[in-house]
Amino acid sequence: MPAPDEPYYCSQQINIPPELPDILKQFTKAAIRTQPKDVLAWSTGYFRAMANGEIPPVKDRLEMPSATQKTDTGLTPGLLRILNKQLGPKKNVQLKVIEQKWKDLALPQERFDELARIGNFGGEIEWLKFFALACSSLGENITEAMKTVCEIVTADSDGGPARIPFPLFKDLYKYLAQIDGEISPEHINDVISHLQYDVEKQDGFVQPRNFLSPDCPKLSN
Repeated sequence: MPAPDEPYYCSQQINIPPELPDILKQFTKAAIRTQPKDVLAWSTGYFRAMANGEIPPVKDRLEMPSATQKTDTGLTPGLLRILNKQLGPKKNVQLKVIEQKWKDLALPQERFDELARIGNFGGEIEWLKFFALACSSLGENITEAMKTVCEIVTADSDGGPARIPFPLFKDLYKYLAQIDGEISPEHINDVISHLQYDVEKQDGFVQPRNFLSPDCPKLSN
């Protein structure tokens, strides 16, 4: 029983917005799929995106931990896929916008700062360059980075060939090779020349199978 000085409400007096149950249901399903490390920070980003008509920070499916990631940076292919869905269509984006999306996913600030330092990013930047650099942090070498790039950027369905346009591959491969600093221009040209044969047979697309082939020069020296 309520205390004498407390107002008494019956069910007829409480107005529940008709859309609230579905909003909470979708939010709960999204949280379970995404498994955010900081639920409150993620929830803020989720509802901000929904209110603004933007893509929310939600994974397509539950993601299991990867045994191939070299260090636990908090970043995963699934989280990178979210960021690319949110920011990829914009091409160029302010670094502070990327940082906010990064925080919404409760990713470590020090890891963001390190990527910004390595890429010498500031102000408005090319999203795909930041994205490629983030992919490189998930693997041991540039080959694994480019494989991750293909798997996330591709328009192919999951489990498909993970094709991407060859010009995009060349731009991001050359960029990561430049950041690496130990891959010669001659070696880069050898890789691109070798892949050109496959690309011509694949309507201008390249796929991981091509550069993972033993016949292809390694992407790094």
